[in-house]
Amino acid sequence: MSTPDYSNRNVFITGGSSGINFGIAKAFAQAGARVAINGRDPEKLSAAVAELREISPHALGFAADVRDYAALEIALVEFSKTVGPIDLLICGAAGNFVAQAADLSPNGFKSVVDIDLIGTFHACRAAHRLLRKPGASIINISAPQSIIPFALQVHVCAAKAGVDMLTRTLAIEWGAEGIRVNSIIPGPIEGTEGMKRLTSGAGALDRVRRTVPLNRLGKPQDIANLALFLASDAASYITGAVIPCDGGHALVGSGMIMQAAMGG
Repeated sequence: MSTPDYSNRNVFITGGSSGINFGIAKAFAQAGARVAINGRDPEKLSAAVAELREISPHALGFAADVRDYAALEIALVEFSKTVGPIDLLICGAAGNFVAQAADLSPNGFKSVVDIDLIGTFHACRAAHRLLRKPGASIINISAPQSIIPFALQVHVCAAKAGVDMLTRTLAIEWGAEGIRVNSIIPGPIEGTEGMKRLTSGAGALDRVRRTVPLNRLGKPQDIANLALFLASDAASYITGAVIPCDGGHALVGSGMIMQAAMGG
C-alpha cells in the first residue's frame, strides 16, 4: 500500500525529539504533514527540529514538559494558531528504568506515572478543543508492559495499562465529535533508549531478538507505518483499538522476555 498523503495535515507529537516518536515525526513529514514535536530538553529538541526541516521546512518544535499541563497547553495553542486545527495528536512521551518494586521509591513510581499516564491525559485534554472536528485522530504510544506483567517494571505496567484504558474511554466519549483514539504497543525496537535501558550484558539484544516470532527487532519505521495507517482515511472506522506492532513478541510471555533482556 502506498503512503497516505498528509499534505495540509497538522500533526503534534509529544516526546517527539528522539526514538520511536522521532521516527514517526519523520514519516509524517515525508508524507507532507506540517509536523510539530515536543520535548523537555531544548537543545535536543532544536537538533531534532533541524533534522526534520531537512525533510520539511514547516517543522516546528515546542519545549514543554508533559507533566506541566499549562506549558503543554501553551505549546498546543501556539501550534494551532500557526497552522490551524490539529488533525493528529501522537502522545509518545515516556519514562522508564529497571527497579524491583520493593526498592522503588514512591517518587520513582510517581515520576513514571506522571510522564506516561498523566502526561498522555494532559496532551489529550489540552488538545481536545484544538482538534479538527470531525476527522481528528489521537494515537497513544503504549508499551508491552500494558498487557504483559513484567518483573522490575511495576511502575511502567501500571502507567501503560492506564494509557490503554484512557484510549478506550476517550474513544467512547469523543467518538460522537468525530475524534478517533487508538493505542500502538511497540515491540522491541532497535536503537531506542528503551531497549538500552531494558537490556544488559553481552548478547542481550540477540537474545531478545530470538523471543520475537518474526525473528527480528523492530525499527522505528515499523511503528511509523502503523501510525500512518491509523491516522489515514483507510482507518476511519477504527477507534478504541490497542494494537501491538511487535513481530509477535507479546505472545511468548513475560518470563522468557525478561530472562532474555536481563541476560539470564
